[in-house]
Amino acid sequence: MNSSEQTVYSDTVVRQFSIMAVVWGVVGMLVGVIIACQLAWPELNFGIPWLSYGRLRPLHTNAVIFAFGGCALFATSYYVVQRTCHTVLFMPKLAAFTFWGWQLVILAAAVSLPMGFTQGKEYAELEWPIDILIAVVWVSYAVVFFGTVGTRKVKHIYVANWFFAAFIIAVALLHIVNSAAIPSGWMKSYSAYAGAQDAMVQWWYGHNAVGFFLTAGFLGMMYYFIPKQAGRPVYSYRLSIVHFWALIFTYMWAGPHHLHYTALPDWTQSLGMVFSLVLLAPSWGGMINGIMTLSGAWHKLRDDPILRFLIVSLSFYGMSTFEGPMMAIKTVNALSHYTDWTVGHVHSGALGWVGLVSMGSIYFLIPKLFGRKEMFSVKAIEVHFWLATIGIVLYIAAMWIAGVMQGLMWRAINADGTLTYTFVESVKATYPFYVIRVAGGLLYFSGMLIMLWNVVKTATSGNTVLVTIPAPAHA
Repeated sequence: MNSSEQTVYSDTVVRQFSIMAVVWGVVGMLVGVIIACQLAWPELNFGIPWLSYGRLRPLHTNAVIFAFGGCALFATSYYVVQRTCHTVLFMPKLAAFTFWGWQLVILAAAVSLPMGFTQGKEYAELEWPIDILIAVVWVSYAVVFFGTVGTRKVKHIYVANWFFAAFIIAVALLHIVNSAAIPSGWMKSYSAYAGAQDAMVQWWYGHNAVGFFLTAGFLGMMYYFIPKQAGRPVYSYRLSIVHFWALIFTYMWAGPHHLHYTALPDWTQSLGMVFSLVLLAPSWGGMINGIMTLSGAWHKLRDDPILRFLIVSLSFYGMSTFEGPMMAIKTVNALSHYTDWTVGHVHSGALGWVGLVSMGSIYFLIPKLFGRKEMFSVKAIEVHFWLATIGIVLYIAAMWIAGVMQGLMWRAINADGTLTYTFVESVKATYPFYVIRVAGGLLYFSGMLIMLWNVVKTATSGNTVLVTIPAPAHA
């Protein structure tokens, strides 16, 4: 006998996070364009402290990572965990709290950072009251996600949920440990750690924010949305499990490569370098698994711009995860450290991997969440893809060239041992590449504006649907 019971998915919170991911993407990338312009034309801060580069830069990184990327991760993980577990979200009211709590975190960051309230830690600048709110929201997120997995109607836990789970656990651990601080006022605190230990803990956090927030979470997206959009099963399920365990074990140890040639003990730097090199294998295993999922369906890339977003994102993932281990080699790092090569590497991963996979996933989600067969304008998705891709290439090529040039100029010496170039000469030589970066950033940002228009038109012209879970058949 078949049960006729139907359960409705909890998609309101998915819709909210999906829309806000696009909105915050526009805001974060606008700030990015502004600070890129300031580096080319410094007078554009107009002498206003709140608009100075030092205050807007952490606002940009927090907005694109935690507002744009974070909302995309909340949306996709809540969507995927329900579909793959055949059950509704555990504690939907707590899920609603995670949405409003996360928006409050973002607003608090948008107000406090331009005002100059900062702990001065990369990707962890927010002061202690906001850190506490982040921890509360994140633990609530974990309760909703793991509660949903725990109440699943199927025995199997799909691999995308493994990556989402690792990302949620690791980010909670990283945030709580690195943000340990002694308050000395409502918006002022001192780190619980000192000196080299503080640097070590910070880059254990900083690199694993990249490793878990910006990699593991988005690999969860990749493992669900590429097979769905391609209409093909994942290339190798066995490889996906090997990819998972190898990646999460190795990433945790790679942080010291940010601290080469510093006061950090030499053996710690070497350990970070070795694990960074090992990290190449699982990273490329995941990239190959995603791209090879298209085996037998390559022709779909010609006329499916959403699939193109998802597959090209993997190309940038592969490129960034080759470049990262290479830059972790001490001799290479001697050239690249403190240069714009690092900025190019970061944006290869951020714009190319994180940005494109998020956009592709959201383009997949929006029509389904708002009751349409497809996005309002497929042509606009196509335009967005090319604007984003050309923008990325301009951006990262300019930064690579500028970075290598800077490294070579800084280390060049005359026969008598004096420096060949002054620092100002290296800045002057870099100027044309800063202008090219602005052009690349403007192209990428304009694509995001087109996406916002397309998403709003799709959401307002569709009919919001209640999606039901097919009832399990009983013998």
